[in-house]
Amino acid sequence: MLGPEKLPRVVSEIGRWVGRARAMARQFREQLEEEVQLEQARKAQAATTPTPLTDAPPDTFSHAHPTDATGADPAALRAGATPSSDERGT
Repeated sequence: MLGPEKLPRVVSEIGRWVGRARAMARQFREQLEEEVQLEQARKAQAATTPTPLTDAPPDTFSHAHPTDATGADPAALRAGATPSSDERGT
């Protein structure tokens, strides 16, 4: 049995062990909460980040020269050439 001489030391040791266990539990809980927050942030970022279209057909257009939005050759237009009806989109 514990006598009056050993009891204070045993109670002190128990208090230290309980304190350590609480600190470990708090640290574990904080790490777990941080991981949950990081995962939620990743999911939110993935939901707002557009994903590339994987089912889109490949670009099959091949041009020997750059074109503007209408398909006309901007360099030829600057040089004074008039766009054909195809290049004007009509």
